[in-house]
Amino acid sequence: MSLRAETPAPPDADVHRFGPAQRWAHRSTAALMGVCVATAACLYVPQLAELVGRRELVVRLHEWAGLALPVPVLLGLASRAFRADLRLLDRFGPHDRIWLRAALRRDRRPASRPAGKFNAGQKIYAAWIAGAALVMLGTGLLMWFTHLTPLMWRTSATFVHDWLALTIGIVLAGHIGMALGDPEARRGLRTGSVSREWAESEHPLWRP
Repeated sequence: MSLRAETPAPPDADVHRFGPAQRWAHRSTAALMGVCVATAACLYVPQLAELVGRRELVVRLHEWAGLALPVPVLLGLASRAFRADLRLLDRFGPHDRIWLRAALRRDRRPASRPAGKFNAGQKIYAAWIAGAALVMLGTGLLMWFTHLTPLMWRTSATFVHDWLALTIGIVLAGHIGMALGDPEARRGLRTGSVSREWAESEHPLWRP
């Protein structure tokens, strides 16, 4: 038996959480989403529109960033680790319902919030933002190719696109706020590793 197998990992050792594919897909998606949100703000907020100007360029940036938004996820599917994480995000278990009940009660004790590699809040956010991005892509295409659809369709698409964009902005602000409050989670996405203590506290059911 090897010495490495007999020696337990030190309690403060880092554990691997995300590989290059997951980190690249997250960063690329975040950058494209940031361009979409920033250009949307410049198109709809008069003060920003006057400050930036060049409306035609802003429109083109918004359109192409929106079209490219699914690309990082599609490319990430080539990675086995990325596909494994998607399967984890797509599955809800009994412990996720316990986590949600604790979150609704604002119970922040780690023991009352069991979680695997992803907690229930992260799973709900991932599902919602993926669905919202697809709806935004579909309604944006209806607004872009105006000659292909009736006026009623374009009007409805504009209504859905605008209000969903506002909702996405609010949800993204909450997501960023939670990330700013958890430096270790940010380190996991930046370097791929997190401390064992954080993993055992925040994701006790996860077995790296």
